[in-house]
Parts: sequence; C-alpha cells; structure tokens
Amino acid sequence: QVQLVESGGGLVQPGGSLRLSCAASGFTVRDYTMRWHRQAPGKERELVATITSIFGSTYYADSVKGRSTISRDNVKNTVYLQMNSLKPDDTAVYYCTVFRGGTNYWGQGTQVTVSS
Repeated sequence: QVQLVESGGGLVQPGGSLRLSCAASGFTVRDYTMRWHRQAPGKERELVATITSIFGSTYYADSVKGRSTISRDNVKNTVYLQMNSLKPDDTAVYYCTVFRGGTNYWGQGTQVTVSS
C-alpha cells in the first residue's frame, strides 16, 4: 500500500524556517518523482517543488524559489521541504504527492502558519 505521511508543520514567525517531512511507504521514493503542493484558503492549489527520480533534479515555484529546498533521504525513504525566510503568504496546508501506477497519491497534509 502506498502511504504518504506529512509532518513538521506548525506556527512560525515571519522570516523563520521550517522543515516539512514526507514519510513514504509501499514504494521507494528514489524511483519516483515526488512533489510538494500547498493549498491556502481562497487560493488554488499550487505546485511548490518537485524532485525527479533519475537525477534528483529539483524545480520550484517562483513564489518559493531561492528560499526553499526539496530533498530526499533514500535510507529513510523520506522527502523533505526546507523552507526559509517564511512569509505570511506561505501559510497553507502542504501535501506530499506521487504519481505511481496511473494513480495520484496524496498525504493528509500538514498545516503551516506564518504569523507574528
């Protein structure tokens, strides 16, 4: 069974940092392209970051480029999203996703709130 469990969210001050984790089971993350999405109230769901399976190439939305890093730990089978210089606009529920076997899989999400 494919399972994705996000963690690491919470309340953080503007300018602060947060590391989100996505613990995967039922597949090996290094064999699949992994993505982070976010959903904020009143906004469309946004693709935040991508890491590919072959070379581990990374891609970022303009809104987080330069202050966010997606990575994976193949031993722990976990994908991370390191976010620095956080802004109130980063407030959202963050989801880890994978497309596998013709199906999109989503985790339950973790809430990030950036506020003073």
